[in-house]
Amino acid sequence: MNSAALATYKSEIAIELSDILEWWMTYMVDHENGGFYGKVDDGNLATPTAAKGLVLNSRILYTFSSAYLLNRKEEYLAIANRAFDYLTTYFLDEETGGFYWSVDFNGHRLDDKKQVYGQAFVIYALAEYIKITPNEKALVLAKNTFELLEQHSFDPINTGYIEALTKDWKTIEDLRLSDKDQNEKKSMNTHLHVIEAYTNLYSVWKNEKLKLAIKRLLSNFKDHIIDKVHYHLQLFFTETWDVKSTLVSFGHDIEASWLLQEAATLIADEMEIKAFKHIALQLSNAALKGLDKSDGLLHEFDYKTAQWSKEMHWWPQAEAMVGFLNAWQINGDQKFLLQSFKSWSFIKNSLKSKKGEWHWGIQSDYSLIQGEDKAGFWKCPYHNGRACIEIIKRLK
Repeated sequence: MNSAALATYKSEIAIELSDILEWWMTYMVDHENGGFYGKVDDGNLATPTAAKGLVLNSRILYTFSSAYLLNRKEEYLAIANRAFDYLTTYFLDEETGGFYWSVDFNGHRLDDKKQVYGQAFVIYALAEYIKITPNEKALVLAKNTFELLEQHSFDPINTGYIEALTKDWKTIEDLRLSDKDQNEKKSMNTHLHVIEAYTNLYSVWKNEKLKLAIKRLLSNFKDHIIDKVHYHLQLFFTETWDVKSTLVSFGHDIEASWLLQEAATLIADEMEIKAFKHIALQLSNAALKGLDKSDGLLHEFDYKTAQWSKEMHWWPQAEAMVGFLNAWQINGDQKFLLQSFKSWSFIKNSLKSKKGEWHWGIQSDYSLIQGEDKAGFWKCPYHNGRACIEIIKRLK
């Protein structure tokens, strides 16, 4: 693959990033009630009364902070400031610390549980925001939220993190991230985003306790989460790390491949860097098994029933662009670079709307999935925005 092809790839991705962020600035800002709408449908029509989620608002803060860090466009800084102000005004629990899971469209508390996945995304976003602003409150909140997770969610006996707690950081019966998830004490998904968050926080706060937590999380992935035979990620666990799931999530396989390597690199542990470069290649090869003939990455496979979920959602395709590019950067194998290109072609052909945010996904017959948000509680600018930023930075 020649340098001209890489330059074209980078150029197209830079335009795509601009288009995605322009869409979010145009359609998602809630001028009446503050912050951002909780839902915009596939026809770009907002639902002004939709609930506003912690994940959506944190991911907006992260993405626009990261975009401003990349190219210093003032309009991106304005959106990042708006997201920070809304998060700290309406989601922050001033009594017991941490952040609520959701608020209504007026900013009134809706679900006050402390979902660890959500707390992690706040840390992730605040750490990115700190890089573009001298806002001391952001750093204090990021540190405090880290300490709260270590105090209340961390399992000192078995290590790892319990999925969720009540507003007062007590045991909660329903630990699920969504109604599609299993009600287990620990999950791959939460651990992946805790290590992602801690890594970004470590980039701005070189704290030894934080570094130790990152090293423990890397061990959790090596010892419990990564299947040592097939190199897929296992998804749900008991408190003592007994595996309770039979699904493979190909999008998470490829996302973890580069995020875990990034964590090892940032803490500058040479043994871990070597180990997680090897693991990144193994996870990337495992993810290749989930590719459709169209080069879209399929949703899931159940190895107990041998059943496939053949929808192709937006976010695994974004992670595929980065993960396969990262694998190529490790060992120079052209099959990985070619697959990164093919993932981008799939996105252009199947997921891009005329201009702006991507559709939710396509069915196995390649028709659009109907009735899903273009932006909402889970549909955020984080996966595709971050993928564009990563590719631009990696191809400089």
